[in-house]
Amino acid sequence: MVSSMRNVMGNALRFLYGQCFQPSAADDSLGHHGVTTDNLGVSALAHDLYNFEITSQVPQRLSQHVVSTKKTQANWYKKLANAWRKSKPPPKTPEEASRLVIQTLKKLQKADVEGLLAFYGLPLPQTLVELSHGAPQSDPAGLKFELHTIAVDAKAVADGDTITVYVNTSDPRELSNIPRKVQAAVVQRSEARAQRNYERADELHQQIIDSGYRVIPVQNEQILARKYRIRLRGIDAPEGEMPYGQEAKEELTKIVDNKCLRVLVFDEDRYGRSVGDIYCNGIFVQEVMLKKGLAWHYKAYDKRPELDKWEREARAKQVGLWAAPNPEMPWEWRKDRREGR
Repeated sequence: MVSSMRNVMGNALRFLYGQCFQPSAADDSLGHHGVTTDNLGVSALAHDLYNFEITSQVPQRLSQHVVSTKKTQANWYKKLANAWRKSKPPPKTPEEASRLVIQTLKKLQKADVEGLLAFYGLPLPQTLVELSHGAPQSDPAGLKFELHTIAVDAKAVADGDTITVYVNTSDPRELSNIPRKVQAAVVQRSEARAQRNYERADELHQQIIDSGYRVIPVQNEQILARKYRIRLRGIDAPEGEMPYGQEAKEELTKIVDNKCLRVLVFDEDRYGRSVGDIYCNGIFVQEVMLKKGLAWHYKAYDKRPELDKWEREARAKQVGLWAAPNPEMPWEWRKDRREGR
């Protein structure tokens, strides 16, 4: 009875996937599920791993992409399902999912790894950026303070080097610095909501927002969070109207979307932004942006040799903005606009 029910559930899942992710005959780049390198490939893999844990069955057409037997494939999915469960948070981007597959199945022959990734439309090993610079184990020189953000909203990314984040005021550093008027407004807003006076509650929330704070729902709770605008230290990404400006913004969004960040703040710029290094799940965000050719090393304000090295590597590979023979520097572009050229 249990076995029959599992088979029914498994067949239902496979049927739904067959209906939702049929490949298009017009595009040979699509994987089995009809996905390219967007988040649908991640969802497809996640669902197939869930399906495997229920049915012990691997996708039927996977054998068209790999050379190993069904029995060996089942062993892969067992390992991947276990790795997926243990990852915190689980992969959300194609790059994260691809890295998990490569790391978990690192002893597999190349044809099988690449076949499995292609099956889901995930990035192949040779297209991934090799990252080397993890989060520092001790406080770097010049560090002023450190922030640990709540999950970032994709809309908070202004461009390829600026992002708005929020920090829970239960953090000891924040708790002692909440203005009294904000504390009072939070209490009054809570009372107004309890009385279902939502118009008054909204007015009070606007006062809180105008003071640099916001009440944000997190896991069925309302938390008071402080707003910080972060300027990524040491890099300068193309402006939105420049070539690769939108690509830089999209890449930064993809990295930080719905992630909690660690921000090491070193300075404040003339626009009131905190200038800092951002780490996301141990990944140094500036390293990714430089190695993908989506930012310049901002040498006028940063002398770190590793950032210069990563820019030179991207130049040599002609990736991102370096595909152009003589890309315009964003600081020169801004200067020309200021001077009306």
